[in-house]
Amino acid sequence: MIRRYINGRVFTADPDPANAWAGAFAIDDDTLVFVGDDDRAPDADTTVDLQGRLVLPGFTDAHTHLLMMGAALGQVHLTDARTLDEIQSLLRDARAQNPDATVLRGRGWLFDSIPGRAPTAAMIDAVVADIPVYLDANDYHSCWVNSAALAALGITRDTPDPLGGQIARDAEGRPTGLLYETAATQYAWAHRDATTTDADRDDDVQRAIDAYLASGVTGVVDMAFDEFGLAAFERAQQRYGGELPIRVAAHWIINNTGDDAANLAQVARAAELADGASTPWLRVVGIKLILDGVIDACTAAMRHPYANGSNAEPIWPLAQLKPVVVAADAAGLQIAQHAIGDYASEIALDAIEHAIARNGDRPRRHRIEHLEYAAPGTAVRMARLGVTASMQPVHSDPAIFANWAEMLGDERVERAFPWPEYEDAGALLAFSTDAPTAPHSALANMYIASTRASALDRSVPATHPQFALPLERAIGHATRDAAASVGDADWRGRIARGFSADLVVLDTDPFTDGSSSLLEARVVETIVAGRSRYARRVPAES
Repeated sequence: MIRRYINGRVFTADPDPANAWAGAFAIDDDTLVFVGDDDRAPDADTTVDLQGRLVLPGFTDAHTHLLMMGAALGQVHLTDARTLDEIQSLLRDARAQNPDATVLRGRGWLFDSIPGRAPTAAMIDAVVADIPVYLDANDYHSCWVNSAALAALGITRDTPDPLGGQIARDAEGRPTGLLYETAATQYAWAHRDATTTDADRDDDVQRAIDAYLASGVTGVVDMAFDEFGLAAFERAQQRYGGELPIRVAAHWIINNTGDDAANLAQVARAAELADGASTPWLRVVGIKLILDGVIDACTAAMRHPYANGSNAEPIWPLAQLKPVVVAADAAGLQIAQHAIGDYASEIALDAIEHAIARNGDRPRRHRIEHLEYAAPGTAVRMARLGVTASMQPVHSDPAIFANWAEMLGDERVERAFPWPEYEDAGALLAFSTDAPTAPHSALANMYIASTRASALDRSVPATHPQFALPLERAIGHATRDAAASVGDADWRGRIARGFSADLVVLDTDPFTDGSSSLLEARVVETIVAGRSRYARRVPAES
């Protein structure tokens, strides 16, 4: 049955400006069979009048963490709390609202909201001491816990720092309540995984799916898939009759154990999953390697020290990185490397060049995630190697930028998130949110990308407005290029004949109303593979 949509403003995301706009389209089952002017639209079984509304390709969030996002939507939100008193008030209220809880979890706190940027267990104990409290930082690279949580995790002054992580301690060596990098994952997150039920994860999956569809997102790229995530989404696929309401491409997380054989065994598991049964809805496409931390906590690996004189070593030294990258590349897996500091992005590209030399010329599309500060010349090198720049406009929100800038404290701040540099070099640039480290809203992401202003606090002035992109280019990076970043350029990500009918209809047109309207715009409908998966409920008039 053919459905014809007319009288719309259809942004196709075609890279040729002459084909970037249309007024109508038609869908047969799950495929677009016509895109063009109203007067050329084919006969159809059903006609939908779009009433002048804007239609975009469905967004692909090219870097997200689905289970964590779903869980975060049910946790205490701390990003807007800009003082310790505000954080403590939120925790106190959450405890009072759920007196039978045996654990309290929160997310999103910012380092510059804490006195001295040094969170301690005592600060949480002052308001919630009777149950364990786990608070993930906004960037999810640190976990702040109270004394009850330290006890539950078995962390004492004798607990060693794990490879690639640190347990914050006082002058006497006693843990103070902050877990950096792999200390957070190996202690707090491992405990979370062990105590979370399948039913909890099923709820997390559904929250994430529902939130994304309401935001106009039709595809996602998970960047930390593991056995828990795989099982949870396989269960969801069964509940939905063999498909999902949203397309999931996943990168299998590879943790540096310090042992090459154990590291390679993880790659073999990812290759096994990638070679196994996959569908357009759920597939493992590659591996994820976290090479360093974050600038806000001074754990990103930099070529030159931070303003406080400190620096951080990479979580994956090049000698241990190379065998993993060579093996994954040989297996045809896409390699995604988290690299926020310039030293981390340098060794990421060194490893890729080494793999190319070892494995020879073959099709490949590897990626570097974040690239918050990269040295001049990095974009050109990435373009030459065919490496995608996977970046998150929401991470440059001026409302959370001050601490980032203060940690570097020099001319490097002026090269923060320089998206046009990657465009000019000819590298594929894919936009995403990295939810839940930032809000998952695709429209807010596009507002920041096209203005460099804040979606969190509109009173904060724009930062580095010279790096803002025209809206049509920003949307192209979040739709067409985000889909292309996982090899889907020839069948989704654009509104084009023969492509999957993955579309979003908005109630506002920011192309005519201005980028600021993106913060008020609402999704009217999200269509995935020709099926309406979200439709906004409009209250009846009284």
